[in-house]
This record gives sequence, structure tokens and C-alpha cells, in this order.
Amino acid sequence: MTNFADASRLPRTAVPAGIVDPVASARAELKAALAAIEVKGNFPRRIEKASVRAAAKARRFADENPAGAIAAAVGVAAVIGGAVWVIARALSR
Repeated sequence: MTNFADASRLPRTAVPAGIVDPVASARAELKAALAAIEVKGNFPRRIEKASVRAAAKARRFADENPAGAIAAAVGVAAVIGGAVWVIARALSR
């Protein structure tokens, strides 16, 4: 007898416990393995989630520390500008 009441709370990549039928167990394991492959291999989705987390973290930092956020933005701009200058100088030689 299978208990699917707890299956709704499991992540997609987990195999529900208590499956007695070997065929149902194999299907559940295959479904979990395919979901894990999709989660691991879907780079655009992973990049999107990471960028959303980074943007939220940056907004929270800017709300809590506006002067620090301005200093960080100036620092990042200086680093990017320096890198562009170094690359342009190297290409012009």
C-alpha cells in the first residue's frame, strides 16, 4: 500500500518512502532521477534564480546601508572601468 499524502510535501527529486510495489518504486526512482537531471542541467533557470537572489540581496543591502551601497557601486564601476582600460590599452599596442 502506498502513502501519497506525504508525497506532496517532498521535493520533486525525492523518492517517497513506503512504496512496496517494485514497479511503482522503479517509476518513482526514475521520475526523481529525471527531475534531478532537469534541475541540475537547466542552466538558464539556475542563472535566473541566482540573479533574482543577488538582486534581492543587493536591494536589501541598499535599503539597510545606502552609503555602503553607493561606495560598492563606485568600487564596481572603478574595477570595470579599469579592466576596460587595460584591455583597450593592450589591444591598441
